[in-house]
Amino acid sequence: MSLSAEELRPDIPLAALAEDKATALLEQLAKIIAYHDSRYHAADERIEPEISDAEYDALVRLNTEMEAAFPTLVRRDSPSRRVGVAAASQFAKITHAVPMLSLGNAFDDADLFDFTARIRRFLALEEAQAIEMTAEPKIDGLSLSLRYEDGQLVHAATRGDGTIGEDVTANVRTISEIPSILSADVPQVFEVRGEVYMQRSDFDALNTEQEKQGGKIFANPRNAAAGALRQKDARITASRNLRFFAYAVGDLSSAVSKTHKGFLDILGKAGFKVNPLTTLCQNEAELIAHYRKIADARPRLDYDIDGVVYKVNRHDWQERLGQVSRAPRWAIAHKFPAEQAETILRDIEIQVGRTGALTPVARLEPVLVGGVTVSNATLHNEDEIRRKDIRIGDHVILQRAGDVIPQIVRVRAEKRPEDSKAYIFPDKCPICGHDAIRPEGEAVRRCTGGFECEAQRRERLKHFVSRDAMDIDGLGSQLIDLFYDKGWIKTPADIFRLPERRDEIAQLERMGEKSAANLVTAINAVREIGLEKLIFGLGIRQIGQATAKLLATRYQRLDILMKACINARDNTHPDYQELIAIDQIGASVTDDLVRFFNEPQTAPVITDLLSQTAPVPPEAPAQDSPVSGKTIVFTGTLEQLSRSEAKAQAEKMGAKVSGAVSAKTDILVAGPGAGSKLKKAEALKIEILSEEEWLSLASR
Repeated sequence: MSLSAEELRPDIPLAALAEDKATALLEQLAKIIAYHDSRYHAADERIEPEISDAEYDALVRLNTEMEAAFPTLVRRDSPSRRVGVAAASQFAKITHAVPMLSLGNAFDDADLFDFTARIRRFLALEEAQAIEMTAEPKIDGLSLSLRYEDGQLVHAATRGDGTIGEDVTANVRTISEIPSILSADVPQVFEVRGEVYMQRSDFDALNTEQEKQGGKIFANPRNAAAGALRQKDARITASRNLRFFAYAVGDLSSAVSKTHKGFLDILGKAGFKVNPLTTLCQNEAELIAHYRKIADARPRLDYDIDGVVYKVNRHDWQERLGQVSRAPRWAIAHKFPAEQAETILRDIEIQVGRTGALTPVARLEPVLVGGVTVSNATLHNEDEIRRKDIRIGDHVILQRAGDVIPQIVRVRAEKRPEDSKAYIFPDKCPICGHDAIRPEGEAVRRCTGGFECEAQRRERLKHFVSRDAMDIDGLGSQLIDLFYDKGWIKTPADIFRLPERRDEIAQLERMGEKSAANLVTAINAVREIGLEKLIFGLGIRQIGQATAKLLATRYQRLDILMKACINARDNTHPDYQELIAIDQIGASVTDDLVRFFNEPQTAPVITDLLSQTAPVPPEAPAQDSPVSGKTIVFTGTLEQLSRSEAKAQAEKMGAKVSGAVSAKTDILVAGPGAGSKLKKAEALKIEILSEEEWLSLASR
């Protein structure tokens, strides 16, 4: 999912694209943007963004341009129709009384003038009539809605998908800047929107403490704040020292102000913190001047911002303007350009990942970019190096937008040394020396060493103990590295031999007797674990959680799956045909399975692992249930089941659960708030059940 907008953009004008090419590009954009949305909004604080805000904005802009060129091809899952992501299943759901919308973006002054021109046309205003607007910093945090009734906080919810958010009330009550009881007279229902964030100084202190304790080091304050707000234990949230800026109105039982600025003043009197850099502007020139003032102040602020938000001040005008798609017509975010700096590329280092992927990383002369000292930058792949003609010793321009690993924008070729030579990407793994091959149609070169490659072994071990795999509490990346360096673990099976080293583990720095005992308990607890988790934990390329479950359900034992994949070396063998025929697997995934299980070291590794574990196969789906073999779609808000519970229930009954309604759909289960899926199901004359009817059917 690392393709950029620049790489995706066709060489010809968008309007000149053939319709099939345009359809394919829109599909690709929808998938890529959804993937990055899921990482940005992830409830798991260990999941971090992979691209900068500027790169993400470029992808969204390309999608917008494509949809403008091909309006009949706009997809139902288009990023232009989405706000955020669905609420995580670990939290109760709260339906927003007033939807929490996203914002359109302005990237330069011209976009701002287009924005105000659209407002004038919509409201039929004279050219000379002023459009009074507020201008306030766009906080890089987590959007939050606070509902007060009779002056008391009753619940707090994240934005979620804009309609349904996560109930984080218990955690929010630990944030000192969010009042539980309001200090001013307000309407009976008083809903406030704002942004939860973490100050840079608190973020630095958190990472310092995490490093001391051997815990996770966070990538940026936003990620740390989002993770803190979504903790199961409110005490952890309280320890993170979160802050809050209030900036918008939600549901109100009665009006309190005719203007947005007036509402902000009321928020301040009620006990909320309103950003002091917010100001009222009378025209575009004042907006731009304030934008530049905030941009100049940005490096000195103790919190991250990524732009300035302009809002029409009059509430009656806001109501008239309304919204389009997922964003209001009366507000826009003027984004800051990516921050850049020049430095020297000292070396290119090749890192080898779990699946053998060779990733080039630039080692740079340290340079300050946006208040952060940078010494590394991703180079993505060999094509990226070749396209930009990046060479060791070059003067390069770095770009840092958002707090992620920066990228090299371009080379200052005029400063290149005379003896400079083009970089030659290695065709051998720098770790183990095995061939590094580039499969046809792929951008990534991969080491063929498998378990014989030390880098792959180490990264596979980290994946094996991760949350979605074995989920061994207390055994993170740092301990894996430590145990690996000591020679205690080399393969997954060795993890289950660690209890034999309990006394040695207890003697390690920052461990002790209690931590060692807890670790031993956690390891022993997963000796009997779901087979699908064990398969996923092996780190096989293209084998995600869903595919792992399919394989576990079909083969029931890991040794049987391995034997089938060994036989499948011959693509005429019945085992190959059986693998490829499994729903949602196909030739590409089958080839990766076959490749993995036929690596020379795989069989002894698996045999050893099975000597230490007793994986539990998933319960075979019912063959005689009322929905066996049928395709089911769940939509709307389920009130008695979480979406994941409903899916698991249907799959246990032998049904296939899909996310989209089509002619192949047999049943649609519709809860409150069901929208386009319900309409499509009705048009296709698909059987429609309420949640109560579904539960009745499931209980037969």
